[in-house]
Amino acid sequence: MNVALEIPRPEAHPDIERILFTEEEIRARVSEVAAEISRDYAGRRVTLIAVLRGSVFFLTDLARALTVPARIDFLAISPFTPRPEPGVVRIIKDLEESIEGEDVLLVEDVVDTGLTLRYLLRSLTSRLPRSLAACAFLDKTPRRLVDVPIRYRCFEIPDRFVVGYGLDYHQLYRNLRYVGVVKSEVFRG
Repeated sequence: MNVALEIPRPEAHPDIERILFTEEEIRARVSEVAAEISRDYAGRRVTLIAVLRGSVFFLTDLARALTVPARIDFLAISPFTPRPEPGVVRIIKDLEESIEGEDVLLVEDVVDTGLTLRYLLRSLTSRLPRSLAACAFLDKTPRRLVDVPIRYRCFEIPDRFVVGYGLDYHQLYRNLRYVGVVKSEVFRG
């Protein structure tokens, strides 16, 4: 597992304090994870389920790097307001296809507290997949409140707000080809 080293890099967007992972580092790590998934699912088809919107960039690159057959589907979630309990979410866009009897890999952009992932895994388990595992692009373990099983992860990151490669701040910065830490003055502005 790769751990972020916060090194200032000059090619960053003006709103980015530092780049954690370059485009090249991301590409290499996603290829490594895809190879691991392909080995584990050899001879089987896997259904990749992405949680919209942040994981779309990761899902796309991951799917293209797999050597096993893969189906793709999407979930979109929204926190309940008011929340009856932490980690309970409302599914606002459900799967198009059944996952009963399928090997399913839930693809997340960032796992932090683990509450949302725990809820989604429980929800998907009730749909009777053959197998169910989680794959995270970023794992923010310092914020973990509950233990969740993440079988595949690209990078572990510190407790910092990051954008790029699908991750956003007010729907901006998703298109950056790297993952970077947002400058604190952007939040105040």
